Amino acid sequence: MHETIQLRNADEERALLGRQDRTLRLLRESLGLRIVARRGLVTLEGEGPAVREGVRVVGELLRSVREQGDLTDEQVEGLLFAVRAGRGGAPGDRDGTDRRGARGAGGGDGPKDRVTKTLDDHAVEPRTPGQKKYVDLVLQHDVVFAIGPAGTGKTYLAVALAVRMLRAGRFRRLVLARPAVEAGEKLGFLPGDLQAKVSPYLRPLYDAIGDFIDFGDVRRYMERDVIEVAPLAYMRGRTLDNAFIILDEGQNTTRPQMQMFLTRMGRNSKIVVTGDVTQIDLPRGVQSGLVDAEHRLRGIDGIGFCRLGRADIVRHPLVQEIVDAYGETPDRAQKGAAAEPDEEAEPAEGRP
Repeated sequence: MHETIQLRNADEERALLGRQDRTLRLLRESLGLRIVARRGLVTLEGEGPAVREGVRVVGELLRSVREQGDLTDEQVEGLLFAVRAGRGGAPGDRDGTDRRGARGAGGGDGPKDRVTKTLDDHAVEPRTPGQKKYVDLVLQHDVVFAIGPAGTGKTYLAVALAVRMLRAGRFRRLVLARPAVEAGEKLGFLPGDLQAKVSPYLRPLYDAIGDFIDFGDVRRYMERDVIEVAPLAYMRGRTLDNAFIILDEGQNTTRPQMQMFLTRMGRNSKIVVTGDVTQIDLPRGVQSGLVDAEHRLRGIDGIGFCRLGRADIVRHPLVQEIVDAYGETPDRAQKGAAAEPDEEAEPAEGRP
């Protein structure tokens, strides 16, 4: 099957194809089509479904060219990311995210509070006032801390927002980190290489991503560094530009680890830290970096804190009862934090 798209002029063709035909090569590679641009015509050849998908993608890119006069790499990659994840949408700000990276939440072309959709076409949206506040904070701030018990959607909503912004071209990468609290001798008893040893700690993040992006596409994006899932220790010494960065289980970081992580933030990046201060697994007397950060950073412009509670639990109804039965009091690690002398703050590493 083949389809042909007519372009208006040579300038439009140059803008659509990209510098040194970069966009054309990306389209061929991502869509698996033979694409030829000649004398104002773009011809797509291949299997029927792939050609139809290609026509839609080229149409979206062409619409952006005609509106803006140019295309950024972020817009092209964002749209291709959306297509490969099984979603449509323009590479701009249809979902309410500003194309230029400005702060703020918008409406979009769907329900006002919708974040995105899962692969099985279920809408993801805040279901409680606390979750609504959380989503708004992420859209409006560069750094957000979400603190609350299990089942409140802390990690899930963060991943959903990250995928939404990747599709919109707002960021070029999604980086998810998690502390491997038992990264000492216990990991030594697990089979395999280092990646195999830390994989169990990162599984919840893979599970969340899997609701929005097909597994095969996740692997492909990881190979291209569009998506990175890694232990917190892998963040040391790095600067993360143009990235949506999520730290899960933040209550299990130490104060120096939290400082190290937060200072990885580069240009045009956003950080979300999630955690439950009632489930701190650090050794007795070691201060939680999340507890310390809430005290130390609250009130700084550009940093938002959201406290989620029992009313925000949207998992199985029994989870609310379980949280009540165990109580929402901090565990021994949090209780002991104030009595312990502060650890020496670790100097920030990497570029300023």
